[in-house]
Amino acid sequence: MAEEPKSKSPRERVGDAIAAARDVGGSVLRATRMLWQVERRATLTHGVLSMFEGVLPAATALVSRYILDGLLRASRTGLGDDRDRVFWFVALEFALVIAQVGIGNASSVVQGLLRMRFGQHVSELVMRKSLTVPLQDFESSKFQDRAQLALGGASERALFVVQGIFGFVVQLVGLLALGGLLAQLSPWMVPLIVLATLPEMAAEMRSGEEAYKLMSWSTPERRRRAYIEAVLGRDDFAKEVKLFGLGPMLLRKHRAIFDTFFSQDRALLIRNASRSTLVRVIGSAAFYGSYAWAVWRTIHGWMSVGDLTMFILAFQHARGSLAGVLGFVGRFYDDHLYLRSLFEFLDYNEVEPVHGTAVIGPSPGDGIRFDDVTFAYPGATSPALDHVTLHVPAGHALAIVGENGAGKTTLIKLLTGLYAPTSGRVTLDGLTLSEWSADALRARVGVIFQDFVKYQMTAGENIGVGDAKAFDDEARWREAAAQGLADEVVETLPDKYQTQLGKWFDTGHELSVGQWQKIALSRAFMRRDADILVLDEPTASIDAAAEARIFDRFRALTRHRTAILISHRFSTVRMADTIVVLEHGKVIERGTHESLVQRGGRYAELFMLQARGYR
Repeated sequence: MAEEPKSKSPRERVGDAIAAARDVGGSVLRATRMLWQVERRATLTHGVLSMFEGVLPAATALVSRYILDGLLRASRTGLGDDRDRVFWFVALEFALVIAQVGIGNASSVVQGLLRMRFGQHVSELVMRKSLTVPLQDFESSKFQDRAQLALGGASERALFVVQGIFGFVVQLVGLLALGGLLAQLSPWMVPLIVLATLPEMAAEMRSGEEAYKLMSWSTPERRRRAYIEAVLGRDDFAKEVKLFGLGPMLLRKHRAIFDTFFSQDRALLIRNASRSTLVRVIGSAAFYGSYAWAVWRTIHGWMSVGDLTMFILAFQHARGSLAGVLGFVGRFYDDHLYLRSLFEFLDYNEVEPVHGTAVIGPSPGDGIRFDDVTFAYPGATSPALDHVTLHVPAGHALAIVGENGAGKTTLIKLLTGLYAPTSGRVTLDGLTLSEWSADALRARVGVIFQDFVKYQMTAGENIGVGDAKAFDDEARWREAAAQGLADEVVETLPDKYQTQLGKWFDTGHELSVGQWQKIALSRAFMRRDADILVLDEPTASIDAAAEARIFDRFRALTRHRTAILISHRFSTVRMADTIVVLEHGKVIERGTHESLVQRGGRYAELFMLQARGYR
């Protein structure tokens, strides 16, 4: 049994409180700096409006005092001047109320505009950061949990902080003004309000901390629940869900996860309600005790009715302002916990392969070399690639074969710079990939992976994504489509290249898997300057006749380019100058089709097994 944690000393608790306050202040300051960078003029305008908005309640309470006292004086004296003075104060209070409404509405408009601009700014920061995160981190469940926590709640909490900053200013200014009025009646009134409100702040901070811990703990399961919702709600899962009868089982899993959350959330809600009830009773007792004291003083003539009215208004407003100030402090602490996740995400020290500035290598034509390359995925017990040495000269056609999990796709990700070797090096024209400019390297390589993306865009845009610089160039779409045999698919569509593909949006047109594969294959031909073309299982869903046409076309179009082909179909790899056999991350054979068959090794065994199926 684990030992119970030792209780902390008062000094340690004070130290923790100071550290927490420092962390909260740091988060709020950083959010404020971000806001200032987004919109300085609107931020300054909102700050000025907040100052006025905070002072007006105190001014209204003070004028109410003069109205009541003036009314009593006028009723005693009957003088016209005293009556006129009352009406002037009434008119002044009306003007203050109108000003309060106008300033409040103006403040809401400015704050709404700031909120929209700031929300967009934070979203862009997150998306830009996502572009720099290494692929292998995206493939990590721990990173996905971190990203989900940051993106799911932190960006929204950043908006709450923006709102809270100005709300804090309004309440603080109002509290100072109202506190000045109350101090005229009794110097101990303000400390009493503070003491009555502190428990509410402490309770809110405690509730926020518990809610954040619950969210952090449950993030993996919440992602699992969201995945089940996607499986049950998306068209690409619908066929198997219906045919395999998965619906009831997935619903049970979804419900079981919810039940776990519900029990935890219910316990948290009950604790929060209990704390809230207790602290509000304390606050109400303080108010009515002070109210009774003020009434007693008024009855004995030590305070005027106007003083009593001002006291009631000022006390209620001051208590509300202090509760607002302390509440904002408590919510800042709550929001800070989520903001910390956002800032950790934005400050994430990505370890993406470092790229240099080179756009040409010292040995043009040397091509691609893998020199004793090993790569292991984080947490894996064995490497995906194990001491691979390989040379692909410029203009050479290389085919890579092997069973699933042999390391074929991993090798391509290393070649394209998506992964960095654990050991060894990958070079292009005599330079390691880390010395190449990232843009120059990616411009030279055209890749289509077997798990290509079906973009919910038009047919032309689905081809255009192969080269972002020519994304909207319809002439390039048509040329690439002809080379990848997607032109015959596009011609059958109702709006040709402008046809919306997929079913996510109105008028969407769904394609067969083979048609999608031709669209994806055409992306590789969008890169006119690419002298290295890589196809990872490009024809897995295409019929044999179309496959033969594609590879005849592919070999002709890559006659002076380096071509790397991954395929399980041995009929397609025979065209390669060299065939490499991977097994358990190692190169076990290499040679031409004829030499490998004659050798009678693993390649020959796999070739004969596949050939037997066609007899």
